[in-house]
Amino acid sequence: MISLLATLGMGMAAKAEPVHGIAMHGEPALPADFKNFPYVKPDVKKGGHVSYGVVGTFDSLNPFILKSMRTTARGMLDPEYGNLIYDSLMQRSRDEAFSLYGLLAETVEWDDDRTFIQFNLNPKAKWADGQPVTPEDVIFTFELFRDKGRVPFSTRLAKVEKMEKVGDRSVRFTFNDQADREFPLLIAMTPILPKHATDVATFDQTSLKFPLGSGPYRVAEVKPGERIVYKRNPDYWAKDLPTKVGFDNYDEISVEYFLQDNSLFEAFKKGEIDIYPEGSPTKWSRSYNFPAIQSGKVIKDTFTPKTPSGMLGFVFNTRRPMFENAKLRQGLALVFDFEWVNKNLYDNAYTRTQSFWQNSGLSYLGVAADDRELSLLGDIRNRINPSVLDGTYRLPVTDASGRDRNVLREAVTLLREAGYSIKDGKMVNEKGTPLAFEIMTQNEGQEKMALAYQRFLAALGIVASVRTVDDSQYQQRSQSFDYDIIIKSFPSSLSPGIEQISYWGSQSRDQQGSSNFAGVASKDVDTLVNAILQAKTVEDFTAAVRAHDRLLVSSFYLVPLYHVGSQWVAREKRIGRPSVVPLYGYQLPTWWDETVQ
Repeated sequence: MISLLATLGMGMAAKAEPVHGIAMHGEPALPADFKNFPYVKPDVKKGGHVSYGVVGTFDSLNPFILKSMRTTARGMLDPEYGNLIYDSLMQRSRDEAFSLYGLLAETVEWDDDRTFIQFNLNPKAKWADGQPVTPEDVIFTFELFRDKGRVPFSTRLAKVEKMEKVGDRSVRFTFNDQADREFPLLIAMTPILPKHATDVATFDQTSLKFPLGSGPYRVAEVKPGERIVYKRNPDYWAKDLPTKVGFDNYDEISVEYFLQDNSLFEAFKKGEIDIYPEGSPTKWSRSYNFPAIQSGKVIKDTFTPKTPSGMLGFVFNTRRPMFENAKLRQGLALVFDFEWVNKNLYDNAYTRTQSFWQNSGLSYLGVAADDRELSLLGDIRNRINPSVLDGTYRLPVTDASGRDRNVLREAVTLLREAGYSIKDGKMVNEKGTPLAFEIMTQNEGQEKMALAYQRFLAALGIVASVRTVDDSQYQQRSQSFDYDIIIKSFPSSLSPGIEQISYWGSQSRDQQGSSNFAGVASKDVDTLVNAILQAKTVEDFTAAVRAHDRLLVSSFYLVPLYHVGSQWVAREKRIGRPSVVPLYGYQLPTWWDETVQ
């Protein structure tokens, strides 16, 4: 009798109703009968073409392996241009913090504790060769990623106790005790590969073989390192799904590669490239006076997303012994004169970034840690700057001279506490070894800023060399953490989660291809990231993110730089876009060619 009741209880606990969408916190905003996402033009006519331009090179069409992690052609698995070849089980809405709706999976089932998730595949889902997408394809994909893929795909099954086919068209993942509340959504966002058209033996090798997918485009042409062309599949199975209405509007997409940004910009001015996202405020205000602008052939758009600032900074590689000392890192951070750089290099266009989630309710700025957050922190609070803990901390504002005595005096004090002092005009440690390191840069813009930092450091007898390397070397050295200091960006969302492990987690410190550029391995950081991932309520989630923000800011793993609240994009007039801008800003896969309207 007890055994029967236990069996019934387990069955009842695992039972769930199929739903059309899921959200990290709360419920998805759109109802089951929604027709399209609110930021698309649902009646747009498909056709025409678009040419994107990027700086760099490519030698592979496989985005899922370590060897080609940073050298895969754009568009294969692409947050900016869209995943043109491979569909995932669910599609993310860019107008909600973190909500997913059906794509390959028509509906999903899960329980309140998120101990499992079941994907019920859409019976219409098929590969580009017409064969159906099956549960066997899903299972095959996750096993292949585990055996031959790169992070994060290779670690997906580590949190899965059982993966099984259910019925004719469903797959259920039952999780083990390592899984967190975000994990089911990450499973849902995983691209699926065709079992019948994937060569397992050679999967972990770089390849330019045209892949077969279930997505809206096929690869039509490849010139390695120069150009890739995609053609829209007119028989794309999902073109009328609510999650795909208004997307994938060009018949042809080409991605052109350039060695330098200057060459790319010149090509855009000549009309060879259709869309040019601009990252420089100085260039945006000064360089857009060419004939196509004056004639109205090129249009300038400014978008204002409602997302956190993220963090751009000079990142200290704490794998290097000298950068293990937090006082040293803080002292070096204070030496950087943001006000001088902003005034002399950027026409005062930027705002100093003080928080990883600035401009959002997840930031510590102006908010003292409450009882909920203090309880979460425990003794970690003792390793957080008191002024960060009460929300009042700000980086010092200089006189923009490049040699502000008051700020430099504070920096010298911190460096002294780290065991360094100035002797004979050089900053040396107790053994007399000079404080010297290299800043690796990727392009002219980074180099210009690094050279300014070099001058600021030289005022204290610190020797910083600046080395700009080509794209392939930069990617290789970034991937293997072969640098002292590097300039990197850490994007932030309104729903931070597993990416924080890649950025800061102990388990990613020595994982080649991870984004743990600072080499962080801290139990405190791991504790707070885990709290983010396990938060069940919005209140607990907000407290966990703020605590994490406070610890990162106090640890000075990088020199905080700047941000702007706007996105700038120039486009050919014939490229149209929706009038509605979603939460996360403009979405290129929803734009279209006006000449076919």
